[in-house]
Amino acid sequence: MSAIALGIHGGCGVMPREEMDEAGWAAARVDLARALRAGWGVLRGGGSAVSAVEAAVMVMEDSPHFNAGRGAALNIDGEPMLDAAIMDGATLAAGAVSAVGRTRNPVRLARALMDAGESVMLTGPAADRFAETHGLPVVDPDWFITDRQRAALARMKARRAAGATATEAEKHGTVGAVALDADGHLAAATSTGGFTNKPAGRVGDSPIIGAGTYARDGACAASGTGAGEFFIRHVVGHEIASRMRYLGEDVATAASRIVFEDLAPYRIGAGLVAIDGAGCVVTPYNTAGMFRGWITAEGRMHVATHDEVFVVEA
Repeated sequence: MSAIALGIHGGCGVMPREEMDEAGWAAARVDLARALRAGWGVLRGGGSAVSAVEAAVMVMEDSPHFNAGRGAALNIDGEPMLDAAIMDGATLAAGAVSAVGRTRNPVRLARALMDAGESVMLTGPAADRFAETHGLPVVDPDWFITDRQRAALARMKARRAAGATATEAEKHGTVGAVALDADGHLAAATSTGGFTNKPAGRVGDSPIIGAGTYARDGACAASGTGAGEFFIRHVVGHEIASRMRYLGEDVATAASRIVFEDLAPYRIGAGLVAIDGAGCVVTPYNTAGMFRGWITAEGRMHVATHDEVFVVEA
């Protein structure tokens, strides 16, 4: 029987610490811990890595503190258009959805699509119809929209009109989870609203298998966050696994080289969470902060937003 371990991220590009009060940061950490406990409960009960990452991501999709599900970024038309993916490292089975507008938990829809086994990816209204026909909860699009994201869209439009650039916190955000289960299998899941004021119809790296989401037993599971177009071009998740498999790098080295070397010339925000077959979780990022958390094989739970890491009760 293998050790179990879990890692999550709630997006890089976290705003400077002084731009939100401590109560706000504490609330975000509470929801990170809730997501960890949801996934950890699955693993401790003998559940699969796939079910664990799904459970962890669903908590973050339901939280208004992260750019996924409720509280997701709005596109140029003021609409939530959501992307998600999930992958089983044992079989390489995967499910992905993009431009979802009514399914309450896009990661749950991606899991249902993977389990159905007919398609890897569905998009737009067809994906929402799949959710309905498979009994998944659907909501009015307004359910996803928060005052915080309405204000973010207004700021972004004003910045663009003035010719100013956006901050990293305004550009992007994503949630994701990676896990190792007791049978030694890996899994990854990612969910996002993309970036504020994105073009209608834009799809980022999160639902692209091998880019923002990837899992392969014997190598790693990874979920990315950042400027998705570059994650797609570098096929980031698959690249980490390939560096481990063909160059013999450990997960920390492979992930760090992607974030701090391969993506460095583009001067973009980038981060990820990855886990290997021994349960080692890494969370490299190059921005002011990244919502993140992990539980080690020993059962110690950690959450963080910036440099300081908090140990909390599992």
